[in-house]
Amino acid sequence: MTSLEAFRSTLVLAAALVLSSSFLWAAEVIISRVPDSSGNYCHLRFPAIRPETFSWPEPELKDPSEGDIIDFYGACDHDPLGKAEIHRQKQDYRRQFSRPAD
Repeated sequence: MTSLEAFRSTLVLAAALVLSSSFLWAAEVIISRVPDSSGNYCHLRFPAIRPETFSWPEPELKDPSEGDIIDFYGACDHDPLGKAEIHRQKQDYRRQFSRPAD
């Protein structure tokens, strides 16, 4: 009976982790996903990441009403909160503030 309880606990924990993953949450905030004719690449539109959350374990996207929208053309399974996207937006943010003032 103890092994059945341990199995249930493990199953519940695994389900909670899967359901709270950033990829599943990010899929809800993608504004548009338009695949090309081959179906291999997509044009995605999604809100930018809030800069103050770059270093958080689970960064957050800006509210779409702020108008800071990312246009991305690439793999259809691109994660707006994935490591690659966080890294790219961090670099863009640093570059924006390292430019000399006009």
